[in-house]
Formats: sequence, structure tokens, C-alpha cells
Amino acid sequence: HVQLVESGGGSAQVGGSLTLSCAVSEYTDGAHCMGWFRQAPGKEREGVAALDYDGYSRYADSVKGRFTIPKDNAKNTLYLQMDSLKPEDSAMYYCAADRSACYSGYIAPGDFAYWGQGTQVTVS
Repeated sequence: HVQLVESGGGSAQVGGSLTLSCAVSEYTDGAHCMGWFRQAPGKEREGVAALDYDGYSRYADSVKGRFTIPKDNAKNTLYLQMDSLKPEDSAMYYCAADRSACYSGYIAPGDFAYWGQGTQVTVS
């Protein structure tokens, strides 16, 4: 069972940056695929970025060129580096993990088995 704990959320100005962290209990095969999702009030949860075991990353069109999803294996930590923030980036951000979700080629919430509790990001 993979446990995930997000941190690093907060407030940022338009055009600013924030880095979210996701502490992973252990990188077992249950965490071969890691992802970041977000959900704004009244909206569905949407995929932001995903990183597979081989280091291949994919991004939602809305964040391409602005967000990256690096991982530090030594620290068992996944990050979401967010630059050039926009008001529409405001949401609750969630870290997620799954054994095989990355195989779909999508960043779909329903494909991920393990979830963190979320961290709020507000851009104004």
C-alpha cells in the first residue's frame, strides 16, 4: 500500500512560482506511475502531469511549458514545479500513484489507486 503526503501549497502571484512536494512511503511497483491532479471548486478533477517508471513525463495542454514533474528517488519525493502561474491554476492539488496508470497514455484520475490528501494552491 503506497502512502502519499503532499506539501508546499499556498498563495502565489500571477506569473510567480510554487513547488509542490509529494512524499512517497516507498517506491514499490505500486508507484511505478506517479501523477499530479487538481480540482477547482465546482469542477471535475483533472490530470496535470504524470511520470512513469522510465522517467517519461506527460502534461496537460494547459500546463505544458510551465509545469514540470521531477522526482528525487533518494528522498522518495515527487515534485510539481509550477512556473508562470495563472489564476486558473488555483485548485486543490493531489498527488497520486498507481502500478500501471501510465500505460493508458492519459492522465486520468480513475486510473490511479493511491491518493494523497491534497494541498491548496491559490494564484491571484
